[in-house]
Formats: sequence, C-alpha cells, structure tokens
Amino acid sequence: FLSCQAEARVMLPRRRGSIINIASMSGSIVNRGLTQAHYNSSKAAVIHMSKSLAMEWADRGLRVNVVSPGYTLTPMNKRPEVAEQIKIFKRDTPMGRMATPEEMVGPTVFLAASASSFVTGIDLIVDGGFVCW
Repeated sequence: FLSCQAEARVMLPRRRGSIINIASMSGSIVNRGLTQAHYNSSKAAVIHMSKSLAMEWADRGLRVNVVSPGYTLTPMNKRPEVAEQIKIFKRDTPMGRMATPEEMVGPTVFLAASASSFVTGIDLIVDGGFVCW
C-alpha cells in the first residue's frame, strides 16, 4: 500500500502510469494440502487493494493491475525438504511443471506497456492452468 501511494504521487500529477503488484494464485484459491491461511489472505488483500486503487485512480489516468504467479521454481522451492511437495505441484498443474521466475516477465511487461492501455483492475493469474481445476 505504501509503495502504491509513493508511485501514485509521481504518476497522478502526470495523469498516466501503470502500477503492477505481485500477489499469488493463492489469493484466489485455497491450496490443497497446505496450511497457509496467513499467506493466502495476505495475497487476497493485495489483489483487492489493487482493484480498489484501480477504480479510485482510473479517471485520473493511472492503471493498477496484479500478476499472480502459480507454483514457481524459486530458491525456496529448490530446498530438499520440499522435494515431495514439488512433485505434487507439478502433477497438479495442467502444464505438468512449475513456472520459472523468468516466465513472469512477459505478463508484467504486457501490463506495463501501451498494449494494455485499456486494462486496469485485473488479476492476471500466470499458473499453467492450475486454477482451472
């Protein structure tokens, strides 16, 4: 929220700009087998805050969107103690694998670019189809 406020202080006077927040697919779903209500609720809050700000600032030229990654092969998920959970993540993702961090770049660039000039208030879930189940 503080970052959005700081960014808006620069963008609103210019009457243009794009803020892209990062949440998680876990802000829209409850992950089977994981006890992470604290994580899921914090990501849902990022999504809802972004939608609210998008509506508050839309008529002033500022767009606010969210990228919500699915299971992503980050250093946290490369630890030996989560190896069995990683197999489940891959099995349960329709594309049969986890995302790489680099696969979040394209969706983020899209939301920052003029190609998305009529896009605001969306949660772009980048999850290999996971939430379709």
